[in-house]
Amino acid sequence: MKIAYVYDAVYPWETGGVQKRVWELARRLASDHDVHWYGLHYWEGPRSIEREGITLHGVGASGDLYVDGRRSIPEALRFSAQLLRPLLRENFDLIDFQEFPYFPAFPSKLHSLSRQSALVVTWHEIWDSYWYDYLGWKGIFGQTIERITAALPDAHIAVSERTSEDVQTLSGHTPSLVPNGISFEEIQAAPDADREIDVLFVGRLIPEKNPVTVVEATDRLRRKYPDIQTVLVGDGPKRDAVAAAIDRLDLEANVTLRSPLDEYSEVIALMKAASVFVLPSHREGFGMTVLEALACGTPVVTVQHPQNAAQELVTDGVTGIVCNPSVSAIARAARTAQSLSQSACVDAAEKYEWTTLVDRLEAVYQSVLTRQA
Repeated sequence: MKIAYVYDAVYPWETGGVQKRVWELARRLASDHDVHWYGLHYWEGPRSIEREGITLHGVGASGDLYVDGRRSIPEALRFSAQLLRPLLRENFDLIDFQEFPYFPAFPSKLHSLSRQSALVVTWHEIWDSYWYDYLGWKGIFGQTIERITAALPDAHIAVSERTSEDVQTLSGHTPSLVPNGISFEEIQAAPDADREIDVLFVGRLIPEKNPVTVVEATDRLRRKYPDIQTVLVGDGPKRDAVAAAIDRLDLEANVTLRSPLDEYSEVIALMKAASVFVLPSHREGFGMTVLEALACGTPVVTVQHPQNAAQELVTDGVTGIVCNPSVSAIARAARTAQSLSQSACVDAAEKYEWTTLVDRLEAVYQSVLTRQA
């Protein structure tokens, strides 16, 4: 197969969950297939380069993906406008477009129509009415484009059961489920951190992830454990609020706020050192950090919420605690989760090994092409 991935943010220059997924799957597929990735031009030199078997195509100059904590619409529009011409220079059997931001789905569809390639959309989240919470009355535009995007592909892929249900409701089609994954080899190779951590949070500091709640839960835990050590790693629009909460609650000796780490191995080292990983997010399309923590043998606390797919990864009372989103409940859950089995966490994560998932994805692609033929 000749496969094209379309997503503007390219790993390792951008290290979020979507780009990590595309990279890990694409480089494994590249051993047997001709794999390309169309994204922003992050690297120096020619626009097209080869890296670990993948042909990377730089479409337009790299810029800020986020403005005021939100994905930049002008950046997504520029990327989409510049995508069609280089995409049409190649014939592909299949294009796998990562669903957000939606605009590049349209040049991908034009390629599908003109070159008879199959178009697959991989969905990480469905926002639907949440667009109005995110953008106010302007949310109607986001919701409309999301619905149009759902009507474009020949097939859908979802990364979680929660998203699968939402895609089926939105599009009327049942997507294939291919979750995100991990590399146990990479995780095992990472050294342990040189400090002990009681509570760890890793993620973008955005309202949906509720990072301030982690600080407030630490304040509750400090009453019984005065030497508790909590680390938050991330950046985003709630960073100032997190810092203010640390100052307000006089937690400078107990809470460390760190910027995003340059190396993946550094993140894994912190997860190995942590007694419990806490993600009080009420919106997660998957929850990659939860899976990584489990693979490190670290129990997870996450919260009950209809849009939090991360709770699918946690077996309550076995590999972590799924609790209500209040500060007191999270503090109690963090205290309880620390005594759970590390081996149970690792066992639960093993089925998400990338080498297993790539076979599953390849079978989905073959099925789509067979149906199209």
